[in-house]
Amino acid sequence: QVQLVESGGGLVQAGDSLRLSCVASGRTFSNSAMGWFRQAPGKEREFVAGISWSGGSTNYADSAKGRFTISRDNAKNTVYLQMNSLKPEDTAVYRCAASHRGGIYWQLNDYNYWGQGTQVTVSS
Repeated sequence: QVQLVESGGGLVQAGDSLRLSCVASGRTFSNSAMGWFRQAPGKEREFVAGISWSGGSTNYADSAKGRFTISRDNAKNTVYLQMNSLKPEDTAVYRCAASHRGGIYWQLNDYNYWGQGTQVTVSS
């Protein structure tokens, strides 16, 4: 079993930055691919960014490219999402996810464990 706890969300203005963190416990974190997803009210959960077990490979949704950066610190069992130049359309609950596998993934069903999420609200 893996437990994931996100933090770092909040209310910011357009153009501001936030750094989300997700701390993992349980299963060996360093073997797991990790991802960030988000869900806005009335919308489906969508992929934001993913990172391989080593951190050597990353991928991003088009909406995140150039603004968001995913990274991980396996010594701290933590994955991060640095979000810059935030827009009102980035408003959502952000959840991190862990996979049984170590590659790079972007689909919901590639991930096996989910955190509860942290709210990000961007005002215009």
